Amino acid sequence: MKKTLLMLMAAGVLLTLYGCSAEAVPEKQDNEMKIGITVYDRYDTFISEILKDLNEDVLSARAEAGQEITLEIYNSSQSQSTQDDQVEEMIKHGCDVICVNLVDRTAPSNIIDAARNADIPIVFFNRELVDEDMLRWNKLYYVGADAFESGIMQGELAVDIIKNENVDRNNDGEIQYVILEGEAGHQDAIVRSENCVNRIRELGVKLDKLGYAIANWNRAQASNQMEKLIKNHGDKIEFVFANNDDMALGVIDAYNVSDIPRYKWPYVIGIDGTEPGRAAVKEGSMAATVYNDARGQADAIFNLSKRLASGESLEGLGLQGDKYIRLPYRKITKQNVDSFKD
Repeated sequence: MKKTLLMLMAAGVLLTLYGCSAEAVPEKQDNEMKIGITVYDRYDTFISEILKDLNEDVLSARAEAGQEITLEIYNSSQSQSTQDDQVEEMIKHGCDVICVNLVDRTAPSNIIDAARNADIPIVFFNRELVDEDMLRWNKLYYVGADAFESGIMQGELAVDIIKNENVDRNNDGEIQYVILEGEAGHQDAIVRSENCVNRIRELGVKLDKLGYAIANWNRAQASNQMEKLIKNHGDKIEFVFANNDDMALGVIDAYNVSDIPRYKWPYVIGIDGTEPGRAAVKEGSMAATVYNDARGQADAIFNLSKRLASGESLEGLGLQGDKYIRLPYRKITKQNVDSFKD
């Protein structure tokens, strides 16, 4: 993230990055478009990639149109109350549109009420709120992907590997596996896990679940949790399904410091197709991943926000039901990983 910020500063992008508390900002100029963004955790690799791509979109738009566009970015550090306060700050700072990567997808009420009272549209992204909340106001939008699809693709990738590799090392006719889930009670985590396992079984593979752990989408937590699972199950684990690439990389970290030889490591599949995740697939430590289009989501967030801020028509943006923009997932394997470039 530090490297990204330095590159953006060198390129001349006007970026305001905030922590948990806001700082004084210059008064908004007449020709300025101000887009406010708050994310659940800017250290999440996938979220940091979206922020990087959003800043590149701003740089391109400023060069083409000559308009002053400011991104006012906040990190809520996984605190919903902090995020609620940040939205209030963005309203005070005159943001034309507010983009929200929710900390708690079940608790958007304060944000929605504040934005509606100020008549400022909201673009939620990456963490989808429940349908009932999306219907509370006609200026609420969502950009993301379908978590069901990612779980299904993860399962299909696993079956391809099982059919072509010696995964069932103990020859018992079942695949011993563990799952690392992103967050307790989080819809995407639940849906990714359930659809992955269900799809594998639908395709005729028998599974034996040895355990699971919650790692909160975090690489270090995943490594700690995997070390415990290795201690309990040794080299019996044949497959690991992680709800995102950061956790999949944490699994690999745990095996790197274990006493288990490489040829007895399980196959590991992640989701997101982040740059570090793709590097692991290319190197071979991660068997595969599912590409979550950070660039496509960033473009959709920016284009939607820009039109909302300027009062332009939303026609042609691919809105589903006038509220949703969904980007498709794609499968990444060692054979096609080089085709996925930033």
